[in-house]
This record gives sequence, C-alpha cells and structure tokens, in this order.
Amino acid sequence: MPDLLADCPPTPRAYHEMLDASGRVRPHWDKLYQHLERSSPAQLEQRQALLDRQILENGVTYNVYADPKGTDRPWALDLLPNLISAEEWQGIAAGVAQRARLLDSVLADIYGPQQLLADGLLPTELVFGHNNFLWPCQGIRPPGGTYLHSYAVDLRRAPDGRWWVIADRTQTPSGAGYALENRQIISRTFPDLFRELRVQHLSSYFRTLRETLVQQAPREDNETPMVVLLTPGRFNETYFEHLYLARHLGFPLVEGSDLTVRNATLYLKTLGGLQRVHAVLRRLDDDFCDPLELRTDSALGVPGLLEAVRQGRVLVANALGSGVLESPGLLGFLPKIQEKLFGEELLLPSIATWWCGEAPVLEQALEKLADLLVMPAFPSQSFVPQFGHDLDAAGLANLTRRIRARPYAYVAQEVAQLSQAPVWQDEHMQSRAIGMRVYAVASADGYRVMPGGLTRVSAESGAQVVAMQSGGGSKDTWVLAGHAALGEAPRPRPLGVHDVVRRDPHLPSRIVENLFWFGRYAERCDDLTRLLRVVLSRYVGDDDEPMALATALQLAEDLGVLPDEEEGTLEERLFVALLGEDWIYSLRANLQRLNWTASQVRGRLSRENWLALMEIQREAQTLEREEADLGELLDFLNRLLMSLSALSGFALDDMTRDDGWRFLMIGRRIERLQFLAEAIAGFLDGEAVQDQAALEWLLELGNSTITYRSRYQAAPQLIPVLDLLLLDEQNPHAALFQLLELEKALDHLGEQFGSQNELTLALLTDRLRLVDLGTLENALFGEAGKRAVLNGLSQLLRAVGEAAGQLSDRLALRFFAHVDASQQTVSS
Repeated sequence: MPDLLADCPPTPRAYHEMLDASGRVRPHWDKLYQHLERSSPAQLEQRQALLDRQILENGVTYNVYADPKGTDRPWALDLLPNLISAEEWQGIAAGVAQRARLLDSVLADIYGPQQLLADGLLPTELVFGHNNFLWPCQGIRPPGGTYLHSYAVDLRRAPDGRWWVIADRTQTPSGAGYALENRQIISRTFPDLFRELRVQHLSSYFRTLRETLVQQAPREDNETPMVVLLTPGRFNETYFEHLYLARHLGFPLVEGSDLTVRNATLYLKTLGGLQRVHAVLRRLDDDFCDPLELRTDSALGVPGLLEAVRQGRVLVANALGSGVLESPGLLGFLPKIQEKLFGEELLLPSIATWWCGEAPVLEQALEKLADLLVMPAFPSQSFVPQFGHDLDAAGLANLTRRIRARPYAYVAQEVAQLSQAPVWQDEHMQSRAIGMRVYAVASADGYRVMPGGLTRVSAESGAQVVAMQSGGGSKDTWVLAGHAALGEAPRPRPLGVHDVVRRDPHLPSRIVENLFWFGRYAERCDDLTRLLRVVLSRYVGDDDEPMALATALQLAEDLGVLPDEEEGTLEERLFVALLGEDWIYSLRANLQRLNWTASQVRGRLSRENWLALMEIQREAQTLEREEADLGELLDFLNRLLMSLSALSGFALDDMTRDDGWRFLMIGRRIERLQFLAEAIAGFLDGEAVQDQAALEWLLELGNSTITYRSRYQAAPQLIPVLDLLLLDEQNPHAALFQLLELEKALDHLGEQFGSQNELTLALLTDRLRLVDLGTLENALFGEAGKRAVLNGLSQLLRAVGEAAGQLSDRLALRFFAHVDASQQTVSS
C-alpha cells in the first residue's frame, strides 16, 4: 500500500504517535509500519472482520444508556495497537506509581488526622463539600493500611510529547478488564508481530491485585479468605468487565442482594447457607454501598457493610470514601502536598488547573476563560463541561456570572491538545485523537503499574474529547520490552491432592435461582414454540382436519397462550401470541425473559452456549408484525426449535453436574411436567380424544412423533399415545420420566442439604405408575365408562401440574431466601 500515510499526515498542533514532525515513522513503530505496508487492504479488512467477530462471539459490550444499538452495545476496538517504547514507559510507570502512593497518603490523612487540611495544603471546601467524602468513614483504618488498592490515571500527550495528567480515578477505576480483552484479541490478530516486537505482558497486574486482596483480607487462624467482586448489575455500562474480571481473578461475581451482614460480619448467601466474605473488590460507587449509613435510597448495596468495615471484619477495595479524590479541583494542590510529604516533585505533572474557590485564582481563570475548559468541582453538579472557545460574548458573560455566584463549585482547566494515532477505518489508515488510561495496583513493596493500559480513541477526527459514552473506541496498548528481559511467566500456586475441589463452595444462591429459572424459561419457550407451531401449521396448511385445528386452538386458549376472541380475528390473535409486546404470555415476552435470566448467569455458561442464546435473540429481534407473514413465522418457529434444542443439549453435555446445573435441570423438569400434565389433561377433557389428526399433533407437541412411528408403524391411536406421553419411563418427554428424574434430584438435595422429602410428588408418581390404560379398552360401562376413566386421568394430571408448581415455590423458599432464624416466614 504505497499511499498508506495519505490520510494521516502529521500536524504541528498535535503530537503524532507514529510520525515525527517531518513525517517519518518513529523508530519503535517501524516494524509495525513495514508489516502494514506489506499487507493489502483486503488482508487488513479480513483481520478487521476477525476482530469484529471475536468481539461479538466473546460478548464484549459497553452499555450506553439510550443508545439506539441497545443496552448491549458491542465494544469498539481498533485494529492497530498503540505503541510505547521501553524507554518512555519507564518514566510513565515511575510517575504513575509515585502518584498512586501520594493519593493513598492523602486518603489516609483525610480520613485520619486531617493535617493537610489544618496546614492549608488542601481546601476544606473541596473535601467536605464533595459528596463522596463520607463522614461515617472518618477514623476507619482499613486492614493492611491501604486505602487505594487499585488506581487509574488519565493521561494526555502535549504537542511537545510530554505526558500530562488530566484526571485521577480513585473510586472504582474501570477499564483494566477491557485492556486485557483488547490484548487477547489483538495479539491473536497479529501473532507474529506481537512476538517480534516483544510486547510486555499484562498478567502481573492482575496477579498482584489478587495477591494483595487475599493477603490483606482479615481472617481467623487457618481460615481461607473469600474475595468477591461486587457489581451494580447487568445494566451498568461496564458490566462485561465485571464479569470478565471475576472470571479471570477467580472471584465470585455478586450483587448487593447476594450479601448480608450479621454481627458486623459480611456473608455470601449460598445454597449451603451463609459463607463469610473477607474482602470485596467493588465496582459500586461509594454512597451506594450501604443504604443503612450512606445513601438510604440505594437498592444496590449491603445494609451494615460500613459497620463490618469499621469493625475490621472485611476489606473493601478501594476504601469507602476514596471517590473524594476525583474532584478536578484537587489537581493543582498535589505538587505542594507531594513536596511536603515526600520531599520530591511529581514526575507526571497535572495539566494547568484553576479551582475558582480562591479569589486570586478565580480572577486568573476569568481572564483566560475563552481559552479554558470549565467543569464542575463536584460530581453531584448537573453541569456539562463547557469549552470557552465554543461560547460567544454573551455566553462567556453568562458563564462568568454563574462562576462568580458560586466560585467554589467550578474548576477551569487548560484545554488539552490530544495527540493523534493511526486507526484502520473504511479500508484505509486515518488519524484520530487518543488518550491513555494507565493502571496501578498496591503490592507488598509499593505500587506496580500495568505495562500497558487502555488507549481510548475519539469517534471522529478533530474531536476535543475522548469518551466511550460519546461513541469513542479503544486500542490495545503495546509497551515494548526493548533490550530488557520480558521476565518469566507467572508460576501458578502448586495444587496437590488436598487442594482438589469438586463443587463450587461459593455459588451464590441468586445465581442458582437464576439457573433454575433459566431452565424453566428455556423449557417454556420450547413448549410454547411447539404449541404455536401445531396451531400455525394447521391454520396455514391445506389439511382438511377442522377438529384437529379447533382442538389445538382450544388448548392454546385454555393454557393462556392465545388471547381471547374479543382481541380480534384468529390471525390477529396468532400474531399477538407470537409477537405481542403487551401480551405477557407471548413467545416474544418469554424469549425476553429467557434472555434476561441468561444474562444473570452468563458467567456459568460456556462460550458456545452463550452464542446459541445470542442467535435466538437476534432471530427474535428480526421479527416485526408489519414485515412478517404467517408463513415466515412458521419458518421462524422451526428454526427456533432447533436453537432451543441446542440449549437443551448444552445443559446435558456442556455443563458440570454441580448444584447450579442440578437446579437448572430441576427447573426444566418442573416446567416440562407442568406443561405436559396441563396440555394432556386439556386434551383429554375435549371431544377429539379419538381423532387421528388431533392425536398426531399431540405427539408432535410431546416431541414423540418419530418414536411412535418407529414403534407402531401405524396411525396414532389413543392408548399407545397416552402410554408414550405419560407412562413410558424411557421417553425423556413423558410425564412419568419427569417425575422420576425430579425424585432423583430431590433425593440428592435431601442428602446434601437436609431438605424434606416431597411426599406429595412421590404419591402422585405412584398413582401415575398404577394407571391401567387397559380400562380404556374394556370399559365397564362402555363409552360412559371410558369418559369416566379419561376424566379421572385428567384430574390426576391436573393434580400433578399443581404439585409441580407448589414444588417450585417450596424450593424457592428453602434455597433462595436467607432469613434469620428469628424471622417468621409464611412456611413457619
């Protein structure tokens, strides 16, 4: 590609990462540039397609609220990495580690002796006026004495190449997980180049984070510490990262409802009871963490968490209240604090910043207002940062009045000229503005800096800011090793026979509950799809079997699948049953519930299982009533059944037989049993019990058509159909099969957790086993006797369906609700 640089020339106003001022490729970029020159646009597009496919298959998302792409917006990653030389990185890493140590000391003083405030090195307005300064945390010293366990800093490069600090991230620094995922994808996209350039690895950062939390966690003698990762839930914009980090670090991913505090001790709710939690890596903002002492309207935190921290019974990382240091107004005060505490200058200076709460500084800022960026001093303010050069005279005058009215609430900052880096877009290379977020983690011998970080890319050329929420993308950051040794790969802790674990002891009961409902909704969607396919195929087909269609329609109405006749014509009712957004029993509504429960247990599902779910979701999203006809919907139902059958296969062959899997299968058995019992009972109550066409669709509904044909080689008849669907212990779609499998699973739960035997279900199983279909052949009173037998069998099946529903309720109360022994429940 001879014109590779045609669309990304250097500019004198900004530093270009790849090109120097004369347009020559910088030495540490040379090998990458030569590799790109040897590649054709088609080859690079192929790599870009591979990259995009990996993002979709891995489910890498960044949720942007009110985004047209939905809550699961695919993560944006550029094909070309950003390169940092070994020599330059040494200075960056030293500066970041120094800054992390400084901010940890500032936190210790703010929540301790407050000497910096007394000496005037920190303004009281910026500290006490900040909504993340937590008075209840005053005087609390965390276990190990570390306040800032992980730290991130946003850097920008000036036109002369120097790095400047734009912002400190001290509360719940995000992005490290995305940086690791970027590395996994880009290193596979350029495997040879990655090895040739000797890129430094990221693993040491995450290993150190795990070790620090485990070592500093308070524990009793011989107690193995449990560390959990606390997430606000799947609607958080960085939920994928929470899930990814929990997997990588080996920590249970929990929400606030998974935890409880008893006697100033934090516990995780598991199937086996409450398990003590020793450390929490939180991704939840300060004030949401404890509704008892902090933000009272928070539904995301854990009541009593702060008291457990105060008593030294649990480590929370970062320490509660650390968000107070994220005010941009503090940037200008850090150099003097660094000199006071450590007698040295900051290696990484902050960009010029004016906090307007000081009268002389206010006047300096107002004089330069047209050239500055004005932002709020506190996150609680609803004020969008404003560039002075975007305002006319009237706008500047209005902003000046607002600043003078409340000067302490505003910060003015020099506008950072963003550096440029090459990106691959629209089949050619372009330049985009970038910023870099670098991460540090506390260790036993000081702060260690991740050799890389998250390079963020602007969405458009000429952008003044780089932000993921405004549509920006990202790059993998390659820090080159140079002549230094890359270092040995981390050695895992040796595990012996005594370390073998065959069941997850820290499985949150909420996850198990969602696996239970994942199984139920997967089976429910399968049942609905089969029933709607039965109805739809006979409605649009040319079979002249009016009784079969009428019976199927009546059953669909009785089961609540099909709306009542007053809802419109039959065709309109079928559309509602399939696609209705307001009809809570529609197939679409149940597919949405299936997707919701799947998202709650995503960490327990294999990559292939998740891809099958995503395929179901994509197909469902393509269905629109205005564009689809009944023939297309029937084709969709056929494809959907294949995908749902794949989910069943994953459950049987792709998952470890642990407690989560067992409850998933119990959910499937209960749902299938309820549907079979109610559907066959409804069929037996009708007038088509001897109708061959109706028996044909009943076999189809029970997914037993092939078995029947291969066994009998005859048209469907009532007795063998009922035997196959009700009494055949070898048929995985028979009612008795579900009952027997449920008995086995419940017996296992009884042995493991001491739960009571399900006597009602066992009694119904015995009654179903004793059913003699021969009474239909030799009825004592003729047709009236046959009808009596069928009515009795229908009543038995309805009792079975009701018992299955009651079993579901009892399991929820026994295993998914954790209450004090003193608390009264309905069951008690």
